[in-house]
Amino acid sequence: MPGWWQEIVGLVLPVACRGCGRPRTELCEECASALAAEPRRATPTPEPTGLPVVHAVAPYENAVRAMLLAHKERGALGLAGVLGGALAAAVRAGAGEPGDAGPVLLVPVPSSRRATSRRGHDPVRRIAVAATAELRRVGTRARVLAVLRQRRAVADQAGLRARERQMNLAGALVVADSGRRLLGEGRVVLVDDLLTTGASLAEAARAVRAADHAGSGSPGGLRAAVVAASPSAFEVNRN
Repeated sequence: MPGWWQEIVGLVLPVACRGCGRPRTELCEECASALAAEPRRATPTPEPTGLPVVHAVAPYENAVRAMLLAHKERGALGLAGVLGGALAAAVRAGAGEPGDAGPVLLVPVPSSRRATSRRGHDPVRRIAVAATAELRRVGTRARVLAVLRQRRAVADQAGLRARERQMNLAGALVVADSGRRLLGEGRVVLVDDLLTTGASLAEAARAVRAADHAGSGSPGGLRAAVVAASPSAFEVNRN
């Protein structure tokens, strides 16, 4: 539903950049360039136990923050391509060079059913699909494996501190039975749109490792990639 009406609205209402609000363009060149930076490691403080190595393209601030929120919460589905391109760069930085270890397997951190229903789409999965297309375009074998499931309800993470988020998510995810074998067929990279405390990715990593496939084909172990990270997590590895 959101897809077709969003396109119609774009035809009849003035278009503004989703990053800075500049008129007559959905995304200006300056805001797009914020997602074209070289990916680097991002590490939250404190770092949750079990968090894989995470690569991000940009700090979660200014235009990048506006773009992610517009895509996730306001149905700006046209941004999936540029966000997916940024995620693809972060995936390549973490997964290493293509080799004989099989395809890169992008495993998205799932949104809750309530959030997906409210938004009308699953933003992380949508970006992961776009990232996979970009990886294939540049010659990297890749596919999305949406094998993580929520096995219990969790509270809204907004307003929770790092330790509270970890407790809220502990044991909340599981790998679907049908996905266990698939995880062993390539280099697993957990993907999300944003890294803040790292609680979501740490829980996703725990669930994958519990399926006894952690690192099976991923050089150096399980990896993770995001579009953006909180400024403090992004800056800690600048030097």
